[in-house]
Order: sequence, then C-alpha cells, then structure tokens
Amino acid sequence: MRLTGEEMTVGCLPRCQSTHQGILHPLSSVVPRKAISTAVLLLVALLNIVGPARAQPQVASKSEATLLSAENEELAARLESLNNDIRSKGIHDFPGAGGKLLTGYAYGEYYDWDLYFENIYLSYYGVSKYDFTNFKVFLDRQQPDGFVSRTLGITYPRPTQMFKPFLAQIAVLGSKQNGDDYEWLRAKYYEQLQKYLDRWFAYDTDGNGLPVWNSSDASGMDNQLSRSGSFDTYEDEGVDLACYLFRELQAMEIIAGKLGKKNDKATYKAHAERLANAINKVFWDDKDGFYYDRNQKSGKRIPVKSVAGFLPLWAGVASPQQAERLVHEHLLNKSEFWLAYPVATYAKSEPDFYEGTHGECNWRGPAWIPTNYMILHGLMDYGFTEVAQRLSEKTFHMALKNNPATREYYNSDSGTGNGMNPFWGWSSLAYVMPLDLREGYNPMNQEKPIQPLITKRLGIPFDDK
Repeated sequence: MRLTGEEMTVGCLPRCQSTHQGILHPLSSVVPRKAISTAVLLLVALLNIVGPARAQPQVASKSEATLLSAENEELAARLESLNNDIRSKGIHDFPGAGGKLLTGYAYGEYYDWDLYFENIYLSYYGVSKYDFTNFKVFLDRQQPDGFVSRTLGITYPRPTQMFKPFLAQIAVLGSKQNGDDYEWLRAKYYEQLQKYLDRWFAYDTDGNGLPVWNSSDASGMDNQLSRSGSFDTYEDEGVDLACYLFRELQAMEIIAGKLGKKNDKATYKAHAERLANAINKVFWDDKDGFYYDRNQKSGKRIPVKSVAGFLPLWAGVASPQQAERLVHEHLLNKSEFWLAYPVATYAKSEPDFYEGTHGECNWRGPAWIPTNYMILHGLMDYGFTEVAQRLSEKTFHMALKNNPATREYYNSDSGTGNGMNPFWGWSSLAYVMPLDLREGYNPMNQEKPIQPLITKRLGIPFDDK
C-alpha cells in the first residue's frame, strides 16, 4: 500500500481504517462545460452568497460568478473523485448474491445503517440497485428467531449484535425508486421483516416498549461506553434505537399498506404511536430539556449528553416546545454541541469528551456526517431554517474546503478529517446538505418521492455499469 505524508490512523476498530490519500481529478475530464454553468447558478443559492435559504436564484456579478465557478469546479471534482472510489473500491461481487454489493469500507465489510445512508447518497443519482442486493443478502442470512446480524462477518463478525432498525426503511427507499413497487417483498421478505422487528422488541425485557442496545459498539456510536455500555451488556434503552424503530414501524406501515394488508398497517401505525409516547415519557428530562437514554437494569436515566438526544427531531416525535429547548439550550450551546464545526457527537461538557483518535472510531466529540444529515432534516422539519442553513454551510465547507479528500469523521474544533482516507461512504452526504436545504428536499421522508437531485440540478451522472 502506498502512503503519503497525510496523517494516518492505524489499528482502528471496525469501520475506522485508513488508506492512501485520494487524488482529485481535473474537472475537464469529468463534467461537461454545460453542467458547470448550470451548477454555478445553483451554488449561488446553495452557498447563500446572494440570498437566504430557499430564496429564488439570482444572477451573480462577474466577480461572484468567477468565484462560484471555481468553487463549483472544486465540488464537481470532489464528487467525481468520490464516485470513482465508490465504483472502483466500493462495489463488489459476493457469493450467492443476485448482484454486486455496496460498501463504504476498503476492508470489505458490510454494515447496517451505513448501507442506508450510502444508498441515500446514490439516490441523488437515481441509483437504487444496492437497496435490493445488500438487503437480500442480509435477510437471506436471517436466523429462525428473526435475528439479523449487523455485519456480514467478512472481517468483523458480530454474531450477537442485531442489524440496526433500517431494513424496512431500505426496502421503502428502493421500492419508491422502482415504480413504487413493493411486490418483490410479498413472497418471503415481508414476513422476514415482521420477524426481524419482533426480534428487536424482544430486547424489551421490562415491558416498557423500549428495547435495549447490545452495547455502544452495536449502536454504531462505537466508544460511547458511558452511555450505552460495553459488549453484550444489554442495558441501554437508547434514544437513537427508539427513533430508528419508530421510523422502521412507519416503514412497515407503508409496506403493509402497499401490499393490501390493512390489519397489519393499522397495527404498525398504532405501535409507532405508542413508541413515540414512550420516547417522550421515558427519555425526556424536562428539567434539562434533553432526551437521555435509560438503563433498563437500574431503571434510571443515563445522564450523558450524546448526539443521540437530537434524533427525536429527525424522527419527528418531539413536540415544538421540546424541539425549541433542544435547539436553543443544547444544539447551539458552544459549551456542548455547537463547536467550530458542529455537531459534536458528545457534549463538550461531558468528562470523557475528547476529539482525538487512538485508532478507534471516535464518537465522543468529533462530528460525523450521518448524524449532521439527520439533524439538518430535523431542523428543516421543525422550521429552524436559519440554524439548518448554518449547519449545512459549516458541514459542506468542513468536508470540501478543510480537507483534500472525503474523510470518515471530523474534528469538531478544527474541521480536520480523521479515520479512513479517502472515504467514500456516508460522509458523501456532506456535499448535498446545502442542496437539500435549497430545494426543501428530504430523501428520508418515506411519504414523498425520491429525486435524482445531483444529476437533475448539477448535471452530474453516476455510471456504475
């Protein structure tokens, strides 16, 4: 492996590993001139140089147009470099699969929630095939009790950790892009999804409606040990887990409706409502104005401020009053989450907060793009447009300007990238956040159509044939 002078991360735990520095390709070789001129006007709005978010595009002055053209060329080159990495390093044959599989990781492992966000990114180009291929391989390995492992076990087997609650959401994401056709689920996958969800709720051993994480590792926020525990502890009723399950129940309601299963549809809708009530009853701390996890074994809340506490905004279960307190008392708090490059994944006020890396995937301070992306859309949904604009700009510039290649996660004080280098997984969503804000678009909205917005607005295709 060829290494450069770029700081390398070694000895990382699952998902965080480093490779050589990526090379940005000249724009002339990747994007036609017509696409550049089209995207210049869009970036006037995206970067809010001549008007507020969601304002109508205006004609830039000659000096502004020159600046925007240069920045747009940088963005287009970055996207093409990223997409080349996906095509050449992230798409692989897999034994028994009905097609190629997608991964954001150079070491060839396949993960659960990563798959959802990787496919969200490809949906901006109208690509959906990996919603189906990866989904089917994971479910084809389902155990009789409904258990689905969160990895395929190529390099990092996790035989006791469940696939995070995104499988039904992945099915909806793919189906919406293929003629709103859900019939492919009817023969066997619908029943498998039901067993999978039932297995998740079997982790609710105290009967309050809130299952537990296996550990912080299983949650995907790998080293938040003081919040969600070490391997196989099964004690943390996670705010994040409950929000994923809420959306998964909504996805199952959609799927059941499309398949004409009216009773199931009503059941999943009612269950989602009960879960939303439980989230607000059990996790919400009115004194602090924050959502805290609960330790199922002790029955007490876990007073650790994690980025997971903002996910009720993304799920849409917080009341307007709760949203107001979350945003103004905590998200925008410079002593907690709103550092120079928000959103910190741990409040800076926590005693075990740190920004560095000792080879692990660090979720105790650095900003991670998928949580920024979820929070952005929560802010948009609740009408915090100005805050959403600031977050989208900061994230966009952190990824594009502060780093010569897309990285796995970012120091929330300096904006410096860490982890895999280059990275072509879910961090790609940093580049579409201003576009979503400008267009009022959210591909995670399960009730609305998916649009190939990068191809449609920037004229950049993704050819994986």
